[in-house]
Amino acid sequence: MNKILALPIDAAAEGETLSEHAFRQIQSAIVKGDIAPGSKISEPELARAYGISRGPLREALHRLEGQKLLVRVPHVGARVVSLSRQELSELYEIREALEGTACRLAAERMRPEQVEELRRVLLAHERDEAFQAGRGYYQQEGDYDFHYRIVQGSGNQMLFRLLCDELYQLARMYRIQYSASPHRPRQAYAEHHRILDAIADGDGELAELLMRRHIRASRLNIERQIAGANPARSEP
Repeated sequence: MNKILALPIDAAAEGETLSEHAFRQIQSAIVKGDIAPGSKISEPELARAYGISRGPLREALHRLEGQKLLVRVPHVGARVVSLSRQELSELYEIREALEGTACRLAAERMRPEQVEELRRVLLAHERDEAFQAGRGYYQQEGDYDFHYRIVQGSGNQMLFRLLCDELYQLARMYRIQYSASPHRPRQAYAEHHRILDAIADGDGELAELLMRRHIRASRLNIERQIAGANPARSEP
C-alpha cells in the first residue's frame, strides 16, 4: 500500500463528490498496476492519501468491488483482485465469445459515420507517444477504446452492460498491464485495422472471426508472459 501514497492526487473534477474522486483515482491506480494485484487495502492509509473520511472512502471501495477490482477475503479484508491463470483464461474465453458476437452485430448495424469515427480512434492510437515508442498500446477508456466502441456499435444493450460495465475495468486492467510485450502493440494495432475493414464492408462473419482471433492472440500473449515470469509455477 505504500506505493499509492506517492502517487499524484489529481484535482477533483467540477461537481465531483469526494467519494467519486477517490473512486476514480483508486480505480486508475489499480487498472494501471500502480496498486499491485493482490495488495491488501488499508482504509486508514487510503483515507489519509486522498484526504477523505472513511464513509466516502467505503462508498468508493464498494463501487470498486462491484467492478470486480476488489475482493473481500474472510478475516483479511479487501484486496486488489489477482486472477489465477485459470480465471484469467476464463475471462478471455468470455471476452472472445461475447466480443466476437458484438463485432458481428457491429458489422451489421454500425452506420458509416460511426465507422469513420472508429477510424479516427485508431488514428489517435497510432499517434500516441507510448505506442510510437513501443512501450504499450493506447490506454484511454470509453470512447477512445476500440473494443468499447465496437460493443457500443453492436446496439445490444445487454452486451454493453456485460462488457462495458460489469467486466470492463477488470478486462482493461489485464489488457493494460500485459500490453507492453515486444511487438504485441503493433500486432494488436494491425489486427484492429483488419477488424475495422471487415466491419466497414458489412462482413459480420469475418469481423467476428477476426475479433475472436485477436482476443485469443492477446490471451496467448498473456499466458506466455506469465509462464516466462513463473516457469516453475502453475498460478500467476
